[in-house]
Amino acid sequence: MDIGFILKIAGVGIIVAVLNQVLSKTGRDDYALLMVIAGIIVVLLLLIPQFSSLAEMVKDTFDF
Repeated sequence: MDIGFILKIAGVGIIVAVLNQVLSKTGRDDYALLMVIAGIIVVLLLLIPQFSSLAEMVKDTFDF
């Protein structure tokens, strides 16, 4: 995992946090919750290829 990937995840987190605060302050708590859920989904979609490569590395290491 390189530093660029970690910065992408941190960037998504910062954007989601700022938008969550803005939406909460304007009284749109339901949209703020949806924004947080969307941010979690985006991060999970970014992590799927990493999990795939981890599983492949474990498979190669232990000769499954």
